[in-house]
Amino acid sequence: MTRIMICVALISILQGSSTANDVPAPFIERQALFTNGQKGYVGYRIPSLVVTRRGTVLAFAEGRRKTGRDWDDIDLAMRRSKDGGKTWSDIEFIADQGELTMGNPCPVVDQSTGTIWMLLCRGSKPGCGNAHVLVMKSTNDGETWSDPVDITPSAKDAAWPFVGTGPGHGIQLKSGRLLIPCWADATQKIGEVQFSFCIYSDDHGATWKHGERLTPNASDECDIVELEDGTIYFNARSRQQKRQRAWAISRDGGHRWTDVRYEAAQPEPSCDGGVLRLTDSRRFNKSRVLVSCPANPNRRDHLTIHMSYDECRNWAVSNLVDPGYSGYSDLTVTSDNTVLCLYETTSVPGIRLIRFNVEWLTDGKDSLIPR
Repeated sequence: MTRIMICVALISILQGSSTANDVPAPFIERQALFTNGQKGYVGYRIPSLVVTRRGTVLAFAEGRRKTGRDWDDIDLAMRRSKDGGKTWSDIEFIADQGELTMGNPCPVVDQSTGTIWMLLCRGSKPGCGNAHVLVMKSTNDGETWSDPVDITPSAKDAAWPFVGTGPGHGIQLKSGRLLIPCWADATQKIGEVQFSFCIYSDDHGATWKHGERLTPNASDECDIVELEDGTIYFNARSRQQKRQRAWAISRDGGHRWTDVRYEAAQPEPSCDGGVLRLTDSRRFNKSRVLVSCPANPNRRDHLTIHMSYDECRNWAVSNLVDPGYSGYSDLTVTSDNTVLCLYETTSVPGIRLIRFNVEWLTDGKDSLIPR
């Protein structure tokens, strides 16, 4: 073998070794983000996450001022991160209307304009359930926000007495539609008969409409993701003691839905969760969709991340995040493909953020490799 051939072989070996060493090591990091008692609020609940077009991570939660209960004096809290969720700004409050509830955050980022739209709910009077849908926006990465605008007449049917946006986050479809998961009550008694539905905008947030309701009393608080073929996968908190995540499919952009069914691979105690597309098969070697929820069907603990490689038909991977109390959660992904999960826990107590990679989720058996 000539000297040149030997050098080429050695370079090839070294390059192969370098590629193998470049696979990230599994990691998971944890930090408290909203701690009960901060800023004079007795409790924080209802986590929500988005990443802006510029890469800023925005984390939202309800600040519950007096009792910590659902119809408390509730203001909408926010923190911002410019380094992928490693460090954060101080808590600030972006929506406060006296003693009324201002919660159920469900933001969505319009990738064509960069505008962050925040849909949220308000009670009609102190101590009452949410009856109004509001929208506010930020055009500067969450630094400032517009005043809330009431869009209730177009966002829900007048016959639905109570309503909830999300909570969690909305998505933008390939068509450009902004789609917000929601739930509502069918009767005047809160929680008696509830169902899920979606609100959407086809004009970049200028106007909003509501779609048809899903199977009555089968689901409520919900999350959505667009599949590679353009259908919308819906994943939700179940009702009537089903103790499994509810799911359905829409083939018209979230207006109409198939009947709600239940996923045996995702046991749950009836609790809001999170849904996220991590990768698609066009840009990466695999499709990967994540779901977060407490995995104990009898109580809210054992927060678990599930992953599907086949567009939500099967859930081949799962990993435990927290064996203790874990309530509502939401998911997002940063530009470097780090997954963020914001969830309620008593170990803080309040709301904790975890950062992890797919190598942690799969115990080192999978790694994100762009095509």
